[in-house]
Amino acid sequence: MPFTRRDLARMGAASLASQWMPRALAQTAPTPAPESTRRIGYAVIGLGRIAEHFLNGTRASAQSKITALVSGHRDKAERIAAEYGVPTSSIYSYEDFDRIAANPAVDAVYVALPNSMHAEYTIRAAKAGKHVLCEKPMDVTVPKCIQMIDACKAARVKLMIAYRLHYEPITLKALDMVRSGRFGLIQSMEANKGSNIRAGEWRLTKALGGGGPMFDHGVYCINTFRMFTGQEPVAFQALISTPDRDARYAEVEENISFGMKFPNGALCLGAASYGCEMGGFYRLQGPWGFLHMNSYTYSGQHIYGHYASAPEVGAPWIEFDEASTERDPMQFVRQVDHFSNCILHDRTPDTPGEEGLADMRAIEATYKSIGIIL
Repeated sequence: MPFTRRDLARMGAASLASQWMPRALAQTAPTPAPESTRRIGYAVIGLGRIAEHFLNGTRASAQSKITALVSGHRDKAERIAAEYGVPTSSIYSYEDFDRIAANPAVDAVYVALPNSMHAEYTIRAAKAGKHVLCEKPMDVTVPKCIQMIDACKAARVKLMIAYRLHYEPITLKALDMVRSGRFGLIQSMEANKGSNIRAGEWRLTKALGGGGPMFDHGVYCINTFRMFTGQEPVAFQALISTPDRDARYAEVEENISFGMKFPNGALCLGAASYGCEMGGFYRLQGPWGFLHMNSYTYSGQHIYGHYASAPEVGAPWIEFDEASTERDPMQFVRQVDHFSNCILHDRTPDTPGEEGLADMRAIEATYKSIGIIL
């Protein structure tokens, strides 16, 4: 019997839901409570802005705690140590970091350093026998990401990349809606994120940041495309520009727009900027509806859209609109608790090193499409 276009659409949506539902259910299920009351101890490496959110989140956690600090500024480290009850003997400099191997209070490290330093301290932590929670982007080249994965496997420690929105309830609800097939097979996506960056930021240097706004903001868009399509991109295009031409952009571009095609035919368009504030959003569309989400920030996630009451043209729309009531640092609480539970129960994190590697491959291929070799 011949198939109609409607039959094919239904089959595509059903196939997508079948492919992804196990992981979706695993992610949205409540995290099991630890079998003991032991809290996982973390050493925070780098005490910049992102580390402040992690510190606050870990303080609010019942399963995690701060037990050591690593910084090049001893006075700052001592002030934070006093606030979090960390003994001064557990404050390390970057030069003597390897002494952390002898500190039994440290089970894991949180790497919050400039991008190009992630691999070095992940590998050193692994050799010290410590599990690693590393900020995104994973590093600045594909080979260094592979080295991080290999080092953690060799040391038999866990590696998780800090994709905090993978553990955020509204994001997970959106993901579940897509994977259930309510919108049909995803046809297109758009996403953007940007900021008007201050002069003197390490992110504006090639040596520390790795590149332009793609490494800081665009990685969110790429990860969103991959998450919601459930596939890896196969074709890439990009454009870059620096219209301001001021001293901030001596080493990196100001703006990047990029497109990706996925095996299922989905076309995804992203934009990232260091020259203007972008609120940050993504929007996906399928034959039976659309979903729009505002905010890649630490609070205020909001989804809305509609989907067809039946997978056919002309079916009545079902509207949805939901916003998160959680506030910073709750995303960091959920993230660190997930990793602590993985350590306590010997589980693989939902965002392992391979997740960061896949994003880095896409970043590399995007730049390569315009002749830039990382």
